[in-house]
Amino acid sequence: MKEYNTDLIRNVALVAHGSAGKTMLTEAFLHFTGATTRLGKIEDGTTASDYDEEEARRKFSIHTTLVPVEYREHKINVLDAPGFTDFVGDMISALSVADAAIVLVDAVAGVEVGTELAWRTATEMGLPRILVINRMDRENANFERAYAAADEFLHASGGRLVKAQLPIGEKHDFKGVIDLISMKAFMADGKTVTEIPDDMKEAADKAHFALVEAAAEGEDSLLEKYLEQGSLTNEELILGLLDVVHSGAFVPVFLTAGGHEIGIASLLNAIVDLLPSPAQADAKVAQGKDGEEKLICSDASPLAAYIWKTTADPFVGKMTYFRIYSGSIQADAHVWNQPRGADERMSGLHFQRGKEQIPAKVLHAGDIGSVSKLAVTHTGDTFCDKGHALTIAPPKFPAALYQVAIHPKSSADAAKISPTLTKLCEEDLTLSWHNEPSTHQTILRGMGDQHIDAAVHRAQSKFQVGLLTELPRVPYREGITRKGSGMYRHKKQSGGAGQFGEVHLRIEPQHESDFEFTDELVGMSLSKSFLAPIEKGIRTTLEHGAFAGYPMSNVRVIVYDGKEHPVDSKPVAFEIAGREAFKIAVAEAGPVLFEPIMKVHISVPDAHMGDVMSDLNVRRGRVQGTEAERGMTVVVAHVPLAEMLKYTTQVRSLTGGRGYFAMEFDHYDTVPQHLTAPIVEAHKKEMELKKEE
Repeated sequence: MKEYNTDLIRNVALVAHGSAGKTMLTEAFLHFTGATTRLGKIEDGTTASDYDEEEARRKFSIHTTLVPVEYREHKINVLDAPGFTDFVGDMISALSVADAAIVLVDAVAGVEVGTELAWRTATEMGLPRILVINRMDRENANFERAYAAADEFLHASGGRLVKAQLPIGEKHDFKGVIDLISMKAFMADGKTVTEIPDDMKEAADKAHFALVEAAAEGEDSLLEKYLEQGSLTNEELILGLLDVVHSGAFVPVFLTAGGHEIGIASLLNAIVDLLPSPAQADAKVAQGKDGEEKLICSDASPLAAYIWKTTADPFVGKMTYFRIYSGSIQADAHVWNQPRGADERMSGLHFQRGKEQIPAKVLHAGDIGSVSKLAVTHTGDTFCDKGHALTIAPPKFPAALYQVAIHPKSSADAAKISPTLTKLCEEDLTLSWHNEPSTHQTILRGMGDQHIDAAVHRAQSKFQVGLLTELPRVPYREGITRKGSGMYRHKKQSGGAGQFGEVHLRIEPQHESDFEFTDELVGMSLSKSFLAPIEKGIRTTLEHGAFAGYPMSNVRVIVYDGKEHPVDSKPVAFEIAGREAFKIAVAEAGPVLFEPIMKVHISVPDAHMGDVMSDLNVRRGRVQGTEAERGMTVVVAHVPLAEMLKYTTQVRSLTGGRGYFAMEFDHYDTVPQHLTAPIVEAHKKEMELKKEE
């Protein structure tokens, strides 16, 4: 593959709902342009995009794949992004390094959940778009119905569609498209160009005039010239459309059948003619030494390249994917990783086409490439010149709300679990992990069950680390509601020296601090030197729980009496006595469990409000209010975390996939007694099993 200058590059993200045909459309691009000799198949795992073994197993995309396509002396970097909601992080990464988006709509299904999500994200990023109604060869495919659904959706968000093509037939009779720019018929993949069929000329003329009117919003003189002369040149029409597409005033609509390679040429023409080059796209902003800097996409500018993806493979090694926003990168050059404060050598510079690596000598401003075996670089970092520090901020990712507890399959896996989880999270910024101190579990967070499942499979296949998952324990807290007292004598005699310690103490709830330890010892009944081991025993109990196995806080302990033996009293005896006396006092002090209550914002389509509200009642939720936002209703509620562990899956089920939510910790509240009893009982059984072991 040759090098391409900035003006000849197009960076486009291919986004849609899952199974809308993105991967097969990418295959059609490659085959049509001669990059491949045959069309790959998803069922066989032979597509250029879905080359990962996990994607082949699942039969759908879970990673964004870079596939450069050479057409009309231009290079189109196609970023084939996943469509399923669980892998939204990869879609956001793809859109963040693209200059435009191609949004696919299935000709049968119309606008789906993933379509809405992709559209909303592209809008937030201010990206120009074209819409493609794909799979026009399917049974029940209906262009007008799919167009109307897209138009209705877009109208609600303030956008406008305009037809750039009309279909010649549909379903099994889909033969080609009428291109309303050139007013020619492109049959099959587009290599055969003919005149418009007579029976379609009237419809084509009407649609052509609507396209001219749309283009005239970008160039005022166009409509006047069209009305005077009755026609426009292709170049004039394209010039007007380029402006309205770039501004987002209009979104042109194209038609394809990727699996049968119909409509490919005219779509590729549209990408080259109507979508901006990196130099024409809105300038990226980076943080420089003295504040924000707008990056000029030119080889002559200081280097700024954003790392949008990294992959680790035991056979290939670490691969780093980057987009150059300004400057250029030569093979074997040294670049500065600003966030890591480290120098990296670009010794394995490539153009990447799926899993195929094509060696590159130089990548120009605006291009997307890859480099192998870097030492410290992670996803989200920035390359720059050491003397001109620049940092490009990563895109904003949604909070990962689906979590599981992770366990190693074997003792050998246990040693590798932390570095493996760290590597997985470095590759995918929507994954995160931490050790939960209150439950002593390792927690992995992601966007949904399939996202977590893919990460676990990746740990096994790429890093040879076996992981098991289960629902995480809720980080309850133990507490007391009134004063209590306890006395315990620890006495142990076995042959020689024995153990003796007796502790009398009181406890009471207090909210000034998590724990306060004091004494009211009078006289010589108990030496104050034993207070430290008594406190140690109580602190251990506070950490591990006095009755249900969860940490306890907001307690004041007062040691007021005790007894010691001149020979047998040792620190360990008072540590045990203090611990047991504290447990006795807790049982008398009205022990309760506190649970974390989350503040939840649930965005719900109006049609599903009743179902969501009913479900919240079942989950012990307390609705705080509702707000209207972008055609959705946002329900604000306080809900116990214990009821939210699988809510990601549930809210999608209740709302046909269109609902989503965010939540944050709000406060702790008392667990109802009928729910506390089973938790305490489960802890007792767990302790008994440990004793037997």
